[in-house]
Amino acid sequence: MSTERESRGRIIFHVDCNSFFASCEIARHPTLREKPVVVAGDPKERRGIVLAANYVAKQHFGIYTTMPLWEAKKRCLDLVVRPPDFAFYREMSRRMFQWLERFSPVLERASIDEGYLDMTGRTPTVHPLAVAHQIQRGLLEQLSIPVSIGIAPNKFLAKMASEMKKPLGITVLRKRDVPAVLWPLPVEQMHGVGDKTAKKLHALGLRTIGDIANADRVLLEKTFGVYGLRLHERANGIDPRPVDPEATEKWKSVGNSTTLPRDTDDEQELRAVLRKLAESVSVRMKQKRVVSRTVQLTIRYRDFRTITRSQTEAAPLQTADDLFLTAARLLKKHWDGRPVRLLGVAALHVFDEREEGKQLDLFHYEEDAKVEALWKTIEQLRAKFGDRALRTGAELLRGVRSVPEKKGDVLNPK
Repeated sequence: MSTERESRGRIIFHVDCNSFFASCEIARHPTLREKPVVVAGDPKERRGIVLAANYVAKQHFGIYTTMPLWEAKKRCLDLVVRPPDFAFYREMSRRMFQWLERFSPVLERASIDEGYLDMTGRTPTVHPLAVAHQIQRGLLEQLSIPVSIGIAPNKFLAKMASEMKKPLGITVLRKRDVPAVLWPLPVEQMHGVGDKTAKKLHALGLRTIGDIANADRVLLEKTFGVYGLRLHERANGIDPRPVDPEATEKWKSVGNSTTLPRDTDDEQELRAVLRKLAESVSVRMKQKRVVSRTVQLTIRYRDFRTITRSQTEAAPLQTADDLFLTAARLLKKHWDGRPVRLLGVAALHVFDEREEGKQLDLFHYEEDAKVEALWKTIEQLRAKFGDRALRTGAELLRGVRSVPEKKGDVLNPK
C-alpha cells in the first residue's frame, strides 16, 4: 500500500492537556477552579517564573508561561501561586495515558501532557467525533483534566487542529481544508517553526504557511536542507510519519560526533572541538525541548581504539556552556594524551524540560535570556556565513577544522 493511500485512510488524534500543571493543581484543589492560578516558585517570594497558568489567569490578566512571577502578581493581586509538584504531575500523566490506551494501543507519548492516538479502524461503527468526546469527557470526569483534541489524517494536521480550540476543544482538520484553514496563518503558528526558522522564512519573503506550501522546493532545500523539504510537505498537509508507541525510547540520547581533519594531541584544539559539539547538541536539545543530567564523551584514538565516559550532574543540563564544561572535565580526566582522531558529545537519558524541577529565579531567568540571545545570534551568523564565521582563539591559532562524521543526533530520531 502506498504511503499516500495509507495517509488518506488514517485517523489520528492529538490529545493535548490544557495548562497541564495548573490543571493538576486545580484537580487536587477544586476550590481553585474559578480562580486565577499559576504554577511557579515559592509563593512567599517574588522570585521565579511562571511555569503554567490556567485560562482564568491567561484570558483575564494576560499572564503567560515564562513571565516573571513578580509581574504576574502585579497584574493580578489575587493570583493563586502553587509550587510545582513534578511527582504528582508525572502520576497524573501516567493515569491520563492509561485512560487513552483504552481507546487504542497505538499510542505515542509526545511529552508529559500530550500524545497521539492512531484510531484507524478502531471504531468502525462509531464516528471519530463521538470517540473524541468520550475521551475528553472521561478525562474531565475521572481526573478533572481538560484536554483539546485534534482529529486529522496525519500527526502534523492533528497537532495543528488541537491548537485551534482551547480549552476543551475538538477540531477536525482534513487535508482538503488545508488551503482555507492553514495557509492564511503566519509561519510562526506552524508546528515545528521556531523563532530562528521564522526569521529565515521571512528573509525569503515567506510569511504565511501558504507561502511555504507554494514556495520553490529547491530554494527551501538550499536554505534549510532536508528540513526545508519537510516544511514544504507539512504546509501541504503531507506527513507520512506513523504513530510510534516506542518513540519516547528513541529520544533517550541527543549527541554529535566529529572526525578531526588530522589526529591531534593539542588540548586547546580538542577543547575547541568540544565547544562546537556542545553548541550543536544544545541547539538540538532546545528544539526537542529536552534536558539531561548525564553527559557522555567519546574519544577515538589514532589506532581506532574508542572509549566512552560519562558524568551525571545534580542539575539538569541544556545550555552549550553546561554541556561543554562537563565534557571538558571528562576530557581532562580520561584522555591519556595520545593523538585523537574523533570526539563525540552526547546528552544521555534526556527528558521533557517541563518535568525538571529547577526553578529559575528572576536573576537567573534574565541571565539565561541574555545567553540564549547570544547563542541565537551566533547560530544566525553561522547559518548565514558558514560554520567558520565565528571561531575560537584556539581555532584561529591552530587552524582547527572539524569535519562531521555523522550529522544530527546519535540516534537520528525523525
